[in-house]
Amino acid sequence: MIVNHATEVRYPAHQTIHGERDDCLGVFVVTKGKLRVYMLSEEGREVTLYYLENNDVCILSASCILSSISFDVFVDSETETTGILIDTEAFSQVIEKNVYLENYVYKLTAERFSDVMWAMQQVLFTSMDKRLAIYLYDEMNHAKTSCIEVTHEALAKYIGSAREVVSRMLKYFEKEGIVELYRGGILIKDKEKLKSLVR
Repeated sequence: MIVNHATEVRYPAHQTIHGERDDCLGVFVVTKGKLRVYMLSEEGREVTLYYLENNDVCILSASCILSSISFDVFVDSETETTGILIDTEAFSQVIEKNVYLENYVYKLTAERFSDVMWAMQQVLFTSMDKRLAIYLYDEMNHAKTSCIEVTHEALAKYIGSAREVVSRMLKYFEKEGIVELYRGGILIKDKEKLKSLVR
């Protein structure tokens, strides 16, 4: 039944594919690319909750089938992204008849909620320099390169801060010999020093 209500979709990079008024976009399975899930404050400040990549399932894009979800999230494509979009009504009907799928959905929702809580903890209780260091360290290991292609504005969105604050902190990191800044990116120069900030 799900196969008959699944559609292959493709999104260009940097497109909002789910917003606060799109409660029932559908269940989205990423086949290639990268999505960023985030919240937006009344002042327009973005707080990144988590990322989704190959074979990850975006359940919050179908939040209308989850009665316990009462907050709005946005989903943007970080890169060109392809995936399978499953109709929410068909998915709901299958969940009602399949206890294994229902358990999977609740498990997935719990995992995503854990990601959300971790993101909130970082924003509320972790110092700015540590948040920045965590992002740079994780991105360096994930991309397997010391050169991280990211603007100060985008970096501020990812860690829930202001661009000016991020720029000041990056200049401090550069002064300490941890990074070297260049147009549109950051070069990690001292991995051990960066790692010490993450601990």
